[in-house]
Amino acid sequence: MNQTLSGKQGAVQKGPTAANTVKKNMSMLFNYAAKKLGYIGPNPARHAERMNTNPDGFHTWTDDEVQRFLDQHGPGTKARLVMLLALNTGMARQDLACVGRQHVKTGRIAYRRQKTAVAADMPILPELAEELRHVPKSQMLFVTQDKNDRPYAVASLGNWFRRRCAEATVPGSLHGLRKAGATRLANAGASEWEIASYLAHTDTTQAAIYTKKANRARLAYSGFAKLNAGKMSNLSPELDRSKGKGSE
Repeated sequence: MNQTLSGKQGAVQKGPTAANTVKKNMSMLFNYAAKKLGYIGPNPARHAERMNTNPDGFHTWTDDEVQRFLDQHGPGTKARLVMLLALNTGMARQDLACVGRQHVKTGRIAYRRQKTAVAADMPILPELAEELRHVPKSQMLFVTQDKNDRPYAVASLGNWFRRRCAEATVPGSLHGLRKAGATRLANAGASEWEIASYLAHTDTTQAAIYTKKANRARLAYSGFAKLNAGKMSNLSPELDRSKGKGSE
C-alpha cells in the first residue's frame, strides 16, 4: 500500500548555508562571464569569506528533550501526534503534511517519500497507535489546520511545530526528529539498511554516519571495560554518591 504523498518538494536554505550558496553561485557567474563573454574584470565573489555552518546540520533531539516535549503536550494534542509521527516513521515535513488513513493497513503505515520516491513500510508502534486513536474516524488526514480539515502547507507545518517546541523549551525541529529516530535505531544495533529504510533513502550513505557514531560509543565503552577489568566506576567516596550515602 505504497502511496505517493502529494505536496511541495525541497527545502529553502537559510542562514549561513544560504549565504555560502550565493557566494558560490556568484563566483560561478563571474567565471562563466570571463570564459564565455570576454569579461576581464575581477571576481569579487571569490574573495568573500565563507560563513561558518554547523557540520552536523539540524539539532538531533535527545531523549530528555523528547520527554520534555511529551510532558508539555499531553495525550490527544496535535503537537504530540505530529512529534510521534515524525519520530516513529521518519517522515519529512512534506510527507507528514499529507499522511492519513489511506496509508494505514493492518497495523502498518506505508508511503512513498516525496524527495526520494523510495517506499517505506513500517509497523505502528504502541505510543503512536495510542495517539492515532484520538484522530476522528471521519478525518482522512492525520494532521490538519486548527480551524478546518485542510492540510498544512509544508513550511507552515514546520513553523507551527517550532512554536510547539518553544512552548516545551526544546531546541528542536521536525527534521531533528528524523535524526533522533535514526540515532535510536543505530544505538539499538540496527543495520545501515534498516536505518536507510526508516529514512526512506536510496542508499546507506547517510545511515552509515549514524552506525559509525553508535559503534564508536560501544567500542569506547567495551574498551574502557577491558582496561578497568569490567569495573566502570573507581570513584573516590567523596565523588561516588552511592558510597557517600552509605557512610553517612
